[in-house]
Amino acid sequence: MTERPGPGWHKTALELGPVAAFFAGYVLLKDQTFTIAGTAYDGFIVVTALFVPLILISTAALWRLTGRLSHMQIVTAVLVTVFGGLSVWLNDERFFKMKPTLIYLLFASVLFFGLYRGRSYLAMVLSEAMPLTPAGWMKLTRRMAWFFVALAVANEAIWRTMSTDAWVNFKTFGLPVAMFAFFIAQSGLMQAHTPPPTEGPD
Repeated sequence: MTERPGPGWHKTALELGPVAAFFAGYVLLKDQTFTIAGTAYDGFIVVTALFVPLILISTAALWRLTGRLSHMQIVTAVLVTVFGGLSVWLNDERFFKMKPTLIYLLFASVLFFGLYRGRSYLAMVLSEAMPLTPAGWMKLTRRMAWFFVALAVANEAIWRTMSTDAWVNFKTFGLPVAMFAFFIAQSGLMQAHTPPPTEGPD
């Protein structure tokens, strides 16, 4: 399907809105307990139960707005549904906290597999927005793959050793900041491997 142009702020709101709503819901409900059908659920589980349909609705709306979804958006929606659903069904927050680990390990595995085949799958996703030479894409892909591994390790370390508050803050603010810092740190690579502009005919 051909991608349809849409208002930039709509797309940004649909991508970031569910995460912001999860954080706001957690802050409001984290100290509360809800008894449903005789079972007590804490605020984290209730917010997770609300987050799953919200991410599905926002993903569907994003597809309707733009006419396409990235592989990352599809995988994220599926894993949120599976592991969020498990957390709610089993009343165990650990499943939802594991979800970022699996997402980042999956992305790292895909990028490493592409590198093994001598290809940059990252270039297939970002080449239109960020032109680089083939050598530059291979270097950036290798760094991105290891960065995903580092994020997976960080997520595991934080949810297993720190409080739920710390994990929610890490997921809401730490991960986006880390991603932004990573790309800022690659500015030298991008400058060195930006292809020269093609000259048109005189």
